[in-house]
Parts: sequence; structure tokens; C-alpha cells
Amino acid sequence: MTIPNHITLADVPAMPVGEIAALSADQLALLQEAAQQDLQRAKTVSDWLEGAIALKYADRAAECRRDAGKDTGTVRLKDGNVTVTADLPKRIDWDQALLAQVAENIAAAGEDPAEFIETTLKVSERKYAALPESWRKGFEPARTVRTGKPKFRLVLNEEVR
Repeated sequence: MTIPNHITLADVPAMPVGEIAALSADQLALLQEAAQQDLQRAKTVSDWLEGAIALKYADRAAECRRDAGKDTGTVRLKDGNVTVTADLPKRIDWDQALLAQVAENIAAAGEDPAEFIETTLKVSERKYAALPESWRKGFEPARTVRTGKPKFRLVLNEEVR
């Protein structure tokens, strides 16, 4: 049974954004909550499925990598009519203190460490805010403020969280 004047998630994709924005706050809150629940359900199912796929193919993929003489990267497996692409990405973390020492050694040898080492400078917003005004003025030309995507959460008044 359809409730008159009650919009469902199935209706939303066919509606103009302005029409959706014109809905009552109660309707928007209900739609938002339903969408979040659907999204969470889909994520749970996706995670569960990805875990099952990993369980099924991880050993074969590891064996293929071993046979290819590599620890990471992409391998392809055949399972019936399906080609399974298994990727094990490489993630590298560098010890910052040791890397700084390497950069000093390169510079001491007369070479430019920037040819080998990338450097990123940044200032935490908390420390920037704590600077004296005269110092902050010196940082301002190097500082750009961007905003992220706005987020809104609607809660019906009777809901307590």
C-alpha cells in the first residue's frame, strides 16, 4: 500500500533536486535515514562478499605471485569462464628520521637530495592558530583554505542518539 504524499527512496532519482529540497524536514530526515541504512547494508554485503572471494582465491594468487618471483602486484587466475585479477598493492612507509639522515648524507656528498627525496612542508591548523598575529601574517601568503563537501544529518525530534 502506498501512503499518499510519502516519497520513497525509489522515487528520489526521478525527482528534480529542487522538488526534493522542497520536501518537509520530516520527509527529508526519513529519506536520509533510509538511504544511510541501505548504504550500510550494501557495504556490509560487499565486505562479506569480498571476504569470501579473498578466502577462495588468496592462496592461488599467492602461489601465482610466488611462481612469478614477486611478493606484490597483480596476477590473473582462471576459474572456469572467469578470469580473476588479484592485486596485492605495495605500500611503502619511510622512517622519517632515517630518511632525513640520508638526505643530509647526500647533501654532504655534494649532491642535491631533492633529486631523490620528496619533501612536503605543512603547518597544523592548531599550531597556526596559536602563532602570534605578527607571525601568522608571514604564513598567510602560503596558506590556502579550501572547504570540503558539506554534510547534513537530519534527526527527527523524537529520535535520541
